[in-house]
Parts: sequence; C-alpha cells; structure tokens
Amino acid sequence: MTLDQFRPYISRFLDPFVKGFDRIGMTPNSVSVLAFGMAAAAAVAFMLGGRADPIWFVVAAVLVFVNGWLDIVDGALAREQGVASAGGDLLDHVLDRYADIVIIAGLAAGIERYFLGFLAVTGVVMTSYLGTQAQAVGLDRVYGGLVGRADRLAIIGIVGFLAYPLWDIAPADLTVIGWLLVFLAVVGHFTALQRFFYSWSALD
Repeated sequence: MTLDQFRPYISRFLDPFVKGFDRIGMTPNSVSVLAFGMAAAAAVAFMLGGRADPIWFVVAAVLVFVNGWLDIVDGALAREQGVASAGGDLLDHVLDRYADIVIIAGLAAGIERYFLGFLAVTGVVMTSYLGTQAQAVGLDRVYGGLVGRADRLAIIGIVGFLAYPLWDIAPADLTVIGWLLVFLAVVGHFTALQRFFYSWSALD
C-alpha cells in the first residue's frame, strides 16, 4: 500500500490552500510550476548539505515536503476552478518527473555518488513510467507497488531531516544520503517490476 491511495481522504486539509491560491489568481498550471521550483530548490539545498553545511539538509527536507503538498494542491485547484484538462495533467506529470530527477541529482551531487544517483533516478523514472504506461494500454493508471511517489517524497524528506544530526555516521563508507540513494535504486526498480507484472497480468 502506498500513500498515494490516501489522497481522497485529505481533501478537507486542502481547502484553505486551494481557496487561498484561487483568491490570489493562481492557476493549477502555475501551482505545478511552483511545485517544480520547490523541487529544484531542494536539489540545490541537498547539494549544499553534502558540500557545505549539513544544516542545508533540513532546508531541503522542508522544500521536498512543500513540493509534495503542492503536487496535491494543483489537482484540487483544477477541480475547484473547473479547469481540469488533459493538458494540465500532462504538464503536471512532466514536471513531476523533472522534479524527481533534479531532487535525486541534488542528492547524488552533494555526496559525489553519481552512479548511485543514476541507479536511483532510473528506478524512480521507471516506476512512474510503468504507472502511466498501464493507462496507455487501456488499463487504469497504476499507483500500487511497494513505494509510490508520495511515499518516496515522504522518505526523502524524513531522511533529509535525519541527515543533519547523523551526517558523520557512514557505515560501509556510505552516508545517510548514500544509503537513501541505495534504497531509492533498489525499491524503485522493484516497484517498477511490480507494476509491470501487474499490468501484464491484467492484459491477459
């Protein structure tokens, strides 16, 4: 079970943000762009955390949570304004993928573990790809599997907070951030395969 499945139950918590953005004239697409901006800023903060001062990991963690929250708000705002569209959905998904990529790039660059970053980002991108590709072949969009995007952002944010006090602990010559990349790589590819086999079976 993934956190994505709980989206319908948090709608009441979205109302103040949806109404606030609507009041100041924000569109769903502009919220999606703002969410990506938070992800890009988080990537820079993760890089600074590894290369300059670990306190930046805390900043990065906050920005990751803001990115995740805005990613929920943009869809709710589209429904509130009655402007939900295929184009908006496309923009949202494209920016989500770029957000995933830049966040992991920031994690890898901060500790200079680029191969781990490559393994992590391919796992994450394939997870998301298999979720939407199921829809492309006539199935419902797949959010299941071991770890979805909401889970992933929550884990990255939590580890970001933990990286500040635990920065000096490096079992097997990997920092907390390094082990996060290992986790994202292994679980990302595993979840992608879960989604593939689920979709393959559903097509039979």
